[in-house]
Amino acid sequence: MEPTTAHADEEAVLADIRGMLLTLLEEYGEEDLEIGMTTTFNRDLELESIDLVTLAGLLREHYGNRVNFAEFLAGMEFEEIIELTVGRLVEHVVHSLKAAGAS
Repeated sequence: MEPTTAHADEEAVLADIRGMLLTLLEEYGEEDLEIGMTTTFNRDLELESIDLVTLAGLLREHYGNRVNFAEFLAGMEFEEIIELTVGRLVEHVVHSLKAAGAS
């Protein structure tokens, strides 16, 4: 696969995840946040664990069983979860979608 295609996939997934996060953050009155690949869930967005559960539901709703956010988090140490960036989630989603498409 061409690198430009992978980049396009990442851009599309980033746009999807950004939309999900903005929907989630809207409940807190946060609407004009810049969300990019280096944005952290904990430090930058100040998401709580319940917010990650909600995000997992949004991801499942959008991507179905092809993306398992809970399993992704379960494979991490606590510090990794605290430092989790949007970019790392985007990479996981892109990888999961490609793996699901290959099978």
